[in-house]
Amino acid sequence: MQFIELTSADFQKFAAKSPYKSFYQTPEIAQLREQNGWTAYYFGVKNGQTLRAATMVVARPTFLGKSTFYCPGGPLLDFEDAALTDFFFKHLRRYAKTHNGYVLHIEPYYELIQRDRSGEIVKNGFDRRQALKNLKNTGFTPCETSDEPQYAFVLDLDQRTPDELFKQFKQNTRNLIHRAEKKGVTVRELSKEELGIFKQITESTSDRRHFQDKPLSYYQQMYDLFAHKREVKFLVAEIEGTPISAAMFMLYGDEVTYLFSGSDEKYMKEYNAQYLIQWYMIKYAAEHKFKRYNFYGLQALPNESKKNYGLYTFKKGFASDDRGHVTELIGAHEAPVNQTFYALHSLLHKLKGLKK
Repeated sequence: MQFIELTSADFQKFAAKSPYKSFYQTPEIAQLREQNGWTAYYFGVKNGQTLRAATMVVARPTFLGKSTFYCPGGPLLDFEDAALTDFFFKHLRRYAKTHNGYVLHIEPYYELIQRDRSGEIVKNGFDRRQALKNLKNTGFTPCETSDEPQYAFVLDLDQRTPDELFKQFKQNTRNLIHRAEKKGVTVRELSKEELGIFKQITESTSDRRHFQDKPLSYYQQMYDLFAHKREVKFLVAEIEGTPISAAMFMLYGDEVTYLFSGSDEKYMKEYNAQYLIQWYMIKYAAEHKFKRYNFYGLQALPNESKKNYGLYTFKKGFASDDRGHVTELIGAHEAPVNQTFYALHSLLHKLKGLKK
């Protein structure tokens, strides 16, 4: 096997065919990171003339002049292949160390174990937990995620028509969609110049629900990078011209991903516009032959005692028992590159936690 540096074009060709591809592993996201102070690299592993693994990785000084090396949504490789995993990371960490790195952080888009609509493990389904052992043997430990949630709810489209999909929605979901339509709610796409509307709604939602919103510049940068390829959409739901709900979607490969959203609390119970936005985008995904509709983040496996269980019930209302499922990804992991600086950073992080 041979560890090589790739061009962005060669990386794109590999990523397009990879079963582990993610919009986070694209040259566009590399450009976004570079606009915010990171340096991007592309690497791969060849076996003869065959490229078997690849990654886009970004680096930036984050601790005492030493750099974090980060693979958002990657690397793209079969983590069950112990020899490939060991070889890939041995060389990637070596490169990072010679380029002033102290830690390597990864967040692969790699499904770990097959689960059903309720989050239960599917009997005789795929089970890739050997991948966790391979990562551990390579020096990685689980850590907090930066971008990608470990759990998500996915609707399998499987070449179904919009009408076929709608009939499989739960009755309450169909009723709320019809109700929004009857009350005059409409959905349309936002232009770049209108992204302030989107930001106003997500900012008010983040204040209400206590999460950190992205800055307007982030949404504008994502529009610039992806809109010309129709790989990002910003939607707004309105009643007589008043914006009451909005959502951002990524369209990459064979998957549509529901990424960010918000709603004006004053209108939520009466109009349920968020349901109409989802229906608008599910129709688009089905009509354009996407295979999966990813409702994205769940904070954990479904549990009625958790405060965000309502978010799971909202998402599963759009899927029948055989069309929707919970996905569990392998999760975020990190490995030391420079042992001294990594140990010092870990100690300071622990001391900071004890002070809280």
